[in-house]
Amino acid sequence: MKPEPSPAGRALEAAQAALAAEHAAAYGYGVIGARSTGARAAQARESYGGHLARRDALARTVRELGGAPRPAEAAYALPFEVRTPAEAERLAAEIEDRVAGAYSDLVRAAEGPLRREAADALSAAAVRAARWRGVGVAFPGLTERADEAQRAQHS
Repeated sequence: MKPEPSPAGRALEAAQAALAAEHAAAYGYGVIGARSTGARAAQARESYGGHLARRDALARTVRELGGAPRPAEAAYALPFEVRTPAEAERLAAEIEDRVAGAYSDLVRAAEGPLRREAADALSAAAVRAARWRGVGVAFPGLTERADEAQRAQHS
């Protein structure tokens, strides 16, 4: 049986997972920006910049926790093909849901200032998802976890 990681180890694992989510988000927003126009293109650029800033902050956090920040992948598989502005909006909402899920895990694993930063990032992702989707969710980050748990039970 694998030993349970220490609280610091759990925080580092969750920070690495959030960093990976930010890398994927930055990649996804490149696709979204290319398929968006007008106000949505501006929103995509703003979101992209926000994810880059969070990514950089998380890389520093991972180093502070004693880890080596995970590098970005060369490319990421998108959950569906994105050809239209509507598909780009759907992708943006899904990316933000995934980012919210990663920060939800970091909120649970972290303490002090890192927990507050993770909660702020979770909130920001939930707001962006609601803007892209046009509607919010009651408990951002938890819906994704429940879906994953349900899929795992049926596997």
